Amino acid sequence: MILIELGQAVLSSTHAGDVLAVVTGKLAPTPAPKEINTDGLIQFFASKIAPILLAVLGIIFIGRASRGEVSKVLTSSAIAIIGLAFIAGAVSLFFVGDYLINLAFK
Repeated sequence: MILIELGQAVLSSTHAGDVLAVVTGKLAPTPAPKEINTDGLIQFFASKIAPILLAVLGIIFIGRASRGEVSKVLTSSAIAIIGLAFIAGAVSLFFVGDYLINLAFK
């Protein structure tokens, strides 16, 4: 009777796995470490953050152009386009580097 009540108490407790591990001497396997979803982060940045930043730049350029500062707008636009080209180049180098690493370690 006592053994049945002890079994029911162990199985109904919230830490049944811990109690069973102590009783049987076997520990439960530790969960695997979670990885960061870098593809999801890049996709989120490209779909949500980048358009907002480009819209802010567009509003700033339109505001400057309406005040007659067209030369500053053209200069800022050229700098922004060059910056986007550098970002695209960095992303392409990232993929080229990934390809070279996968090629070297296959």
